[in-house]
Formats: sequence, C-alpha cells, structure tokens
Amino acid sequence: MRGLLRRSDVVGLAGDAERDLKARGRLALDRYATVPSAHLEILAQRVLARRAASGDV
Repeated sequence: MRGLLRRSDVVGLAGDAERDLKARGRLALDRYATVPSAHLEILAQRVLARRAASGDV
C-alpha cells in the first residue's frame, strides 16, 4: 500500500478508477433500470386488436 501512495501518478490512477466506476454504474443502471413490458397488458392489447379486426367488440 505504501508503494501505491508513493507513486507520482496516484491522482491519475484515482481519476481512472473513478471514471471506470462511473461507467460500470451507468452500464448497470441501463441494464437493470428499464421496466419490462407487462405481459398480461400485452396479451390484453392483442385480444382487443383481434376482436376489433374481426368485428367482435
């Protein structure tokens, strides 16, 4: 650990780590923050569309 603290580029190393962490956080949010479509809602919309197409209401 002391060797790491003596490095002259420790500020650059910390900046790289921060940018990497932010990028990973954005990827995780993009992957898991999207709300999937409601399956039953999609099925209900298809049924209504079929009924409208066939003339049954």
